[in-house]
Amino acid sequence: QVQLVESGGGLVQAGGSLRLSCAASGRFFSSYGMGWFRQAPGKEREFVVSISWRAGSEYYADSVKGRFTGSRDNAKNTMYLQMNSLKPEDTAVYYCAATSPWYSGSDYTSSSVYDIWGQGTQVTVSS
Repeated sequence: QVQLVESGGGLVQAGGSLRLSCAASGRFFSSYGMGWFRQAPGKEREFVVSISWRAGSEYYADSVKGRFTGSRDNAKNTMYLQMNSLKPEDTAVYYCAATSPWYSGSDYTSSSVYDIWGQGTQVTVSS
């Protein structure tokens, strides 16, 4: 199975942008459904965006729709999260996650469908 490592987090002012990367080691990256989640202090982990393995379909949480863009490059075994128009409420640890290979379900928003998680990267948005 793959292992995941996030990078690209940091401190940015409100209205700014950041691009997170999730590098996967291992084989058959293209067969894994992928997702980004985030967890703010004192809050539960929440879904941000998912990218299916079959068609590369993207699905976004309402809170980030129009501001964040998820993408994947299967040739580079990497998933990305482009975050624009950042707000202080986007401050959280961001995690990338992978489903089991050839995941056949339709739900990509529940953390329980993801088997593999990265260690997380901190994103802090100052006002």
